[in-house]
Amino acid sequence: MQIPVKCGCGGCEEWAMVELQGSLDIQHATSLQNLSIGSLCHTSANKYKFVIGYHELEGTKVALKKPIAILKKIKHSDGMEIDPQLAATPVSVEMQVVGIIRHKLLFKTRPKALISKVEAKPKRMPTLLGH
Repeated sequence: MQIPVKCGCGGCEEWAMVELQGSLDIQHATSLQNLSIGSLCHTSANKYKFVIGYHELEGTKVALKKPIAILKKIKHSDGMEIDPQLAATPVSVEMQVVGIIRHKLLFKTRPKALISKVEAKPKRMPTLLGH
């Protein structure tokens, strides 16, 4: 089966990939779609800062050896191929290039803990009875 790959825009959008060492534990989310993990800031030429909860990661922008294409599957119902999931409905499949990844943001160091300073409460002087 041959699947055509098309890019109709002439110049595809540039995307970037984020690579983290370790794992993310998501406690209350039922879906990863539209989930906000943290905030990403560009600090200098190739330096980035990523804040997740009370952790700050510092990373760099690295070029990939081979670019990665982001594809979107498009089904047309006027084709000659048969889709096995849809009981003998003729379907043709086409892949459309949505974007290209040429760089990744690499965060490979241990995160720094962000600790907010707690205001020190003034100590109470003990009162002496009789004075």
